[in-house]
Amino acid sequence: MVEFALPKNSVPKKGKFFPAPEHAKHTKRFEVYRWDPESGENPRIDAYEIDLDNCGPMVLDAIIKIKNEIDSTLTFRRSCREGICGSCAMNINGKNTLACINAIEDYPGTIKIFPLPHLSVIKDLVGDMSHFFAQYASIKPWIETQTPPPADRERLQSREDRKKLDGYYECILCACCSTSCPSYWWNSDRFLGPAVLLQAYRWLNDSRDEIAGERLDDLEDPFKLYRCHTIMNCTDTCPKHLNPAKAIAEIKKMLLIRQQG
Repeated sequence: MVEFALPKNSVPKKGKFFPAPEHAKHTKRFEVYRWDPESGENPRIDAYEIDLDNCGPMVLDAIIKIKNEIDSTLTFRRSCREGICGSCAMNINGKNTLACINAIEDYPGTIKIFPLPHLSVIKDLVGDMSHFFAQYASIKPWIETQTPPPADRERLQSREDRKKLDGYYECILCACCSTSCPSYWWNSDRFLGPAVLLQAYRWLNDSRDEIAGERLDDLEDPFKLYRCHTIMNCTDTCPKHLNPAKAIAEIKKMLLIRQQG
């Protein structure tokens, strides 16, 4: 489990308590990080008791219930509710994950919900992802070619080459891995982080792409790539069960082979 590190907005204090309805027999306590920069107040932890007999099974269902029925001021991201979009990435009981694919019953006792660690908090559970996506754009996450396209068909690849992308193309850019990485916490201004490096390897590994040399030149940097110390938090926390640490190791191996060749 990833040890929790607070977001970049001071230590929260104890906040409001919202009890469950009197008739509720099957309840669960949720403690949620709250911070509204426009209020001028310090961050706090609000506690909500949820009637589980009138709530969906997933942690995201409970958060939506809080928003819709208890406290409309709560702010968070969500979209697909199917573990595909990555919008509802947050820290639940000390581990970065997706709220939509984690069942309430899998967490004994109180469920503690924070935004992804070491991101500046925009409001409540919403972290600022601007820098993360700027880093993603910097690796050119699209096919680059130097030869003219075929006249009568797409650029094709063999089944074998297509299989080489398995375990990498499935990344949904939720940032759970990067925000669990201590190297990224302290060096995110220059270290690309696990998610972006996994994506970089996905394009290096695509047989249709023709600028592998340029991509490797850009990654051969003491901070962009080599700040990774193989702590493995990224692989442990990935909600899609991918292995960013392996992708980073493969990039290092490609650079070593090129140097020796």
